[in-house]
Amino acid sequence: MGIHYNSENKTFHLRAKDTSYVMGVLRDGYLAHYYWGRGVSDYRHSNAIQYVDRGFSGNPYDHRHDRTFSLDTLPQEYPQYGNTDFRKPAYQVQLGNGSTITDLRYVDHKISKGKTPLEGLPSTYVEKEDEAETLEILMEDSLIGLKVFLTYTVFEQFNVITRSVRFVNEGAHSIKLLSALSTSVDFRDAEFDFLHLHGAHVKERHIARQPLRHGIQSVESTRGASSHQHNPFMALLRKDATEDHGEVYGFNFVYSGNFLAQAEVDQFRNTRVTMGINPFDFSWKLENGESFQTPEVVMVYSSEGLGGMSRTFHELYRTRLVRGTYRDKERPILVNNWEATYFDFNAEKIMDIAKVGQDLGIELFVLDDGWFGKRDDDTTSLGDWFVDRNKLPEGLDHLAESVNNIGMQFGLWFEPEMISVDSDLYRDHPDWCLHVPNRSRSESRRQLVLDFSREDVCEEITKRVCNILASAPISYVKWDMNRHMTEIGSALLPADRQRETAHRYMLGLYKVMDAITSSFPNILFESCSGGGGRFDPGILYYMPQTWTSDNTDAISRLKIQYGTSLVYPIISMGAHVSAVPNHQVHRITSLKMRGDVAISGNLGYELDLTQMTDEEKEIVKEQVSNYKEIRGLIQFGDFYRLESPFEGNITSWLFTNKDKSEVIVFYFRVLDEAAAPSTFLRLKGIDPAKQYALAGDGEVFGGDELMYAGLHIPVEIKGDFQSLVWHLKAV
Repeated sequence: MGIHYNSENKTFHLRAKDTSYVMGVLRDGYLAHYYWGRGVSDYRHSNAIQYVDRGFSGNPYDHRHDRTFSLDTLPQEYPQYGNTDFRKPAYQVQLGNGSTITDLRYVDHKISKGKTPLEGLPSTYVEKEDEAETLEILMEDSLIGLKVFLTYTVFEQFNVITRSVRFVNEGAHSIKLLSALSTSVDFRDAEFDFLHLHGAHVKERHIARQPLRHGIQSVESTRGASSHQHNPFMALLRKDATEDHGEVYGFNFVYSGNFLAQAEVDQFRNTRVTMGINPFDFSWKLENGESFQTPEVVMVYSSEGLGGMSRTFHELYRTRLVRGTYRDKERPILVNNWEATYFDFNAEKIMDIAKVGQDLGIELFVLDDGWFGKRDDDTTSLGDWFVDRNKLPEGLDHLAESVNNIGMQFGLWFEPEMISVDSDLYRDHPDWCLHVPNRSRSESRRQLVLDFSREDVCEEITKRVCNILASAPISYVKWDMNRHMTEIGSALLPADRQRETAHRYMLGLYKVMDAITSSFPNILFESCSGGGGRFDPGILYYMPQTWTSDNTDAISRLKIQYGTSLVYPIISMGAHVSAVPNHQVHRITSLKMRGDVAISGNLGYELDLTQMTDEEKEIVKEQVSNYKEIRGLIQFGDFYRLESPFEGNITSWLFTNKDKSEVIVFYFRVLDEAAAPSTFLRLKGIDPAKQYALAGDGEVFGGDELMYAGLHIPVEIKGDFQSLVWHLKAV
């Protein structure tokens, strides 16, 4: 592991766990990409770049007499536009004279132990210097005084390389960044499939895979959030890559706002992958001496298919992205009152639900929307973070203490980034929302977005939220964000900086989240944006789990949770059992099915426990008890996908601990089938040399038998929406 620089041929060889990434300096300081993939012991240019005279691929001025050298055909590390490369650039700068041409050349580099945090931005980290090495390459356009620092970090224990870029203006005049992407990789072929996660509100992170084609394939967000519609993730898969075999290159953006992830196949079937802040409606002015830091991209290489990629992301994010008290702590089982009461509740109703929850073994009660201001529906009071004494006459502290006194923790819902038009805060500060002069202010749920690019707004919201958190024994916060940005402008920014607003908002949001979570380190924070509309690594840095979707239907959740698991660890997924008919799709499923799906994440309940029958309560009590027994395995174990809901009627996955001595297998069948065949489920990720006993009947099977012959599915299981769970332990 580490970074080696060969001074003779000016080649950098970056070696992570089992991965090599190679680049080099050639011809007057151009930085070329040579190789990324399975680790090699010593790179000696066996796949050397071939220089060919290509028609209509021009030659840089310094090489005008060599028609075989063109940036249009050169695989590069951080390409620019305007001097013979006609593909999409990684960045673009506008000068005072209106031109947008730059020419970066290598100047110097340094290699250091460890990994330095990105100022004001979330990023992966190390706890000891010897866990990683970092390479910083200085590129410069000497004509205009622009310095660009390309940063690469390789991890010893992961097949991971992270990248980010810092721009510094040392010229005499201001410049404007029009585009500043965080990574660019030039592959020298296009034999890939393009995979991404798409969706909508209540239908997040569905998997799409299609062949890479000539031209550009991209996913993006211009919504001011990473979004329900597209996750800031993409992967290139070799044509033969499966869940368990083949090469996969995964890219994930550690950012929560507008992003672009794209793959461009050029005329010679080379593939350029770029990822970063979406250039659409973005610019950033740099005066002399000012700098701009891009967010981080995490790049994962797997030679073991999508499953290998996922487990790398899971372990990295769980141990070296998530921070704080709850990083290595089991998460509590909760009951949330939202789908039980919506806005119609009082202290007595809340206590009734909490008491039943405590009887069933549930550990945390969460009071959702409606406890503040005059919030009797979703049209009012956001920003007025003061307790509604009509609903809670004895105050929030009394309610929280009452919940604590029956043996449960107490949690609370907030939506700090929003402001209702009907609120005292808006009446006092109508300019505190995102808006542009002389334009109407588009509403969603009668609410607007607070301008977190402003320091005064950030300070006031931080103070109001902290005052509430300090006023009562609160151990959990659900942080929601229920609309996307329109009329993106700030009253405090000058005209030539208005297109900085969206990114400045994210910097403000991260600052607020950091201040609040640091002030209350023993509170478990769960992020939410209409469910999974901001499920990204940027937010996970501050809040270790996310409400996976507002859709709590068990069948819908099979695809949502399966797709989410491609990138994000199971411990980060909030998963609840709700009432039937389901409030989103009106489907009726068994309490067992709903429980088995929710147990495959951070278990919670979101229904009126007081309305349950005695039989249902016994089922819930058993679910809660069983989950407590296997919670550590679910939340901290290795995850293997067995059957995909995107490919058929069956979904299956399993969890193993690190030494593979314990296994939990989940099997879900959506629809029954007449004259169904006998089927078998072949397990993965277990030890073929071990013997495993099946909990309940004590049957013992060899690990190799379970992997190769499989575990039979009982034919007597009848009806739609069925689930099975097997718990195996090594003997």
